Amino acid sequence: MGNCCSDGGSGRAAIGATAAYPTIDGPNDAVQLFLSARGCHGLFSQIELSFSALGLRDRDLCSKSDPLLVIYVRGRDGAVQEVGRTEVVLNSFNPTWITKHTMAFQFEVVQTLIFRVYDVDTPFHNVEVKMLKLDEQQFLGEATCALSQIVTKSSRSLTLDLVPGTEAADSVCSQSCGKLIVHAEECIGSKTTTEIIFRCSDFEHKTLFSRSDPFLVISKIVENGIPIPICKSEVIKNDPRLAWKSVFLNIQQVGSKDSPLVIECFNFNSNGKHDLVGKVQKSLVDLERLHSSGQGENLFYPTSSGNNYQNKILKSQLFVDTFNESIQCSFLDYLAEGFELNFMVAIDFTASNGNPRLPDSLHYIDPSGHPNAYQRAVLEVGEVLQFYDTDRRFPAWGFGARPIDGPVSHCFNLNGSSNYCEVEGIQGIMMAYMSALLNVSLAGPTLFGPVITNAALLASQSLANSWHKYFVLLIITDGVVTDLQETKDALVKASDLPLSILIVGVGGADFKEMEILDADKGDRLESSNGRVASRDIVQFVPLRDVQSELLLYYISVWWFYCFLVTTLPFVGGEISAIQSLLAELPTQFLTFMRTRDIRPS
Repeated sequence: MGNCCSDGGSGRAAIGATAAYPTIDGPNDAVQLFLSARGCHGLFSQIELSFSALGLRDRDLCSKSDPLLVIYVRGRDGAVQEVGRTEVVLNSFNPTWITKHTMAFQFEVVQTLIFRVYDVDTPFHNVEVKMLKLDEQQFLGEATCALSQIVTKSSRSLTLDLVPGTEAADSVCSQSCGKLIVHAEECIGSKTTTEIIFRCSDFEHKTLFSRSDPFLVISKIVENGIPIPICKSEVIKNDPRLAWKSVFLNIQQVGSKDSPLVIECFNFNSNGKHDLVGKVQKSLVDLERLHSSGQGENLFYPTSSGNNYQNKILKSQLFVDTFNESIQCSFLDYLAEGFELNFMVAIDFTASNGNPRLPDSLHYIDPSGHPNAYQRAVLEVGEVLQFYDTDRRFPAWGFGARPIDGPVSHCFNLNGSSNYCEVEGIQGIMMAYMSALLNVSLAGPTLFGPVITNAALLASQSLANSWHKYFVLLIITDGVVTDLQETKDALVKASDLPLSILIVGVGGADFKEMEILDADKGDRLESSNGRVASRDIVQFVPLRDVQSELLLYYISVWWFYCFLVTTLPFVGGEISAIQSLLAELPTQFLTFMRTRDIRPS
């Protein structure tokens, strides 16, 4: 029988019980580098999927089926890619496969999985699983789901109905194909976190006309020695004691404790061209030794003379004042406990968008069905967040418009109701949006304060009654906010609530002033009375910025990353806009929960 193993308790056997495919180690580093350069560090947890089935169809005349499960990922462009196969279980209608499939859970994207079950005929039992030609096997059924649907279940198990699919013959379409049970387990490395506090002595970067504002960037080393940023510290503003706040490194991000890391010290410049002061290369093991010994490591500065590269050793030393390893509750632990992300949206109806009846308007509804910028933003963000909101009833507002025979409103219910603001599902938002375009007159100015205040009110009401909801407000706008200080005041107040705010800029406006609301691109927000935001709750992205810059970035590194293209879920502006916008949400969620010591049981 070849490479077979048997289970004496059930009379079942397996063929090719080792993994036929390498596991997917993580997200694409090119996208991650683009995001990291903007301070975005997405949540990437390693998930191990295990599989079993019940009531499979019998396609053999003299014995039970010999099922094999094949796993596919469907990209955003609809392309389906095979990523793994299990072993073959002999003579079973109710198989439990031994082979697991490991993949990275990416919060920022919808990861659509397709599972197909085949009956492997006896003549092929001695063939390696990865060499089997599926068109020579009997198709038993298929099932589809998003990975988000599995990890949000309290049991992290999802039961799917197997359906005939496109590969089945018409004669079997009416038969029951059985059920597939998919279970997800988060790998322990995704929960192992190292807290490190760095300090620098004898800082050498002194300038006559500017102060020293240093910060650290920590990068992992990938193939060919390319550094990929995974973490950065805050900027220390003109403080002689150069001790940064804690940075947290996930073992899954790093790879292992022995993986080399590059720690670079930069001097901050407001023009974005930060000066490299020096760097060190150490693993987590090395950093732990530095902490234990109390000794520092000299920074070095790479120099070149002709074709020779040398390192200039600096007086500046990097110390590790704190090094703590711990197992922490992960984002997925909270989801399994029943915590939810409640999606809300606010749409800009100011006159600068242009007449909605004209094709050059940002609000123009294309008769061909092609979505405008506002519709795209709602669809692409909403399709990700809807899986984390069980009732899928979404508050939806508009601002900057004049309802029929009424004054300009800076926060009106998109559905036209004066009593409630919720709509049913993402399509409900789309229908309410198109209806509003027919029933309001575009006006102005662009005020964020009222919609942020309304969102904060819902978050505070929920906080008083339940810890199991976290709110996410999506604001889509075509212009710079007019009530900047009022917006800052509302954001500082909201920073104590279970609330994050995502701002998408659409159109050709200059959004530079908007970046001040995103603490990743500047100082922590301060209110008019001097109060500083307790945490960063804002992510801002101009839609065109992500679309154009990411494309240029891919071209510039194509020589190194071309072999990864087949593993990308989608290489295009829209998917990257979602990644850039949503990347920090899990971190903001965890920061809120941990600072209030809210833990899943």
